[in-house]
Amino acid sequence: MTDVDTTLAGGSWLSRAFYQLARGVCVGFCRVWFRMTVEGLEHVPRSGPFVLAPVHRSNMDTPIVCVVTRRRLRYMGKDSLWKNKAMAWFVSALGGFPVARGTADREALRACQAVLERGEPLVMFPEGTRQSGPIVREIFDGPAFVAARAGVPIVPVGIGGSERVMPKGSKFIRPKKIVLIVGKPITPPQVDGRVPRRVVSELTAQLHDALQQLFDEADVKAGARPPGEVSGPAAGQIE
Repeated sequence: MTDVDTTLAGGSWLSRAFYQLARGVCVGFCRVWFRMTVEGLEHVPRSGPFVLAPVHRSNMDTPIVCVVTRRRLRYMGKDSLWKNKAMAWFVSALGGFPVARGTADREALRACQAVLERGEPLVMFPEGTRQSGPIVREIFDGPAFVAARAGVPIVPVGIGGSERVMPKGSKFIRPKKIVLIVGKPITPPQVDGRVPRRVVSELTAQLHDALQQLFDEADVKAGARPPGEVSGPAAGQIE
């Protein structure tokens, strides 16, 4: 936890200015190259901690979610990125914080907890690694557990079209349309002490349903799927 505490100490004005510069470049690129549109920004908290939970279909998902808020978003990163001083500053300025690779999941969750306790917004991809196709399959309990433990809302995000932009194995960024739709925050019930398994399961189910609905809508608006296509196992995979 020492590395996390050091990394999250607030950062210098220079690192925060760098983040805003990098975000501005990213937003401009997305709007021009991807003709990106964003809906539901009113659902993003303007202050206080929250968990931002997007669907995950492309490597581009990580940088492009910064368009939903001017606040610096926090992301987990493998601790090896912090071995070099210059690289450590760069990654930290972009919102990264170190998590030891190969450690137990509980250590990563504690690091996430530390981020939220400092009042920062945290990005967690409920599907874990990049997936493929129109179906949001089983998601991890991590975002629900962290949100319930910290008593903060989960903000689901559907990202439509990013799989066409940069699918698995692709080395090129294609100029396809991307649509982000931010859903209403999911507020966990208040708990004292240990978070009941039932609460985590119910939150995870709510998040799954919200993500599927937002993803369906965003994908259709991005032109990645025909209007009216039904999500589910019968829908198949996006080519």
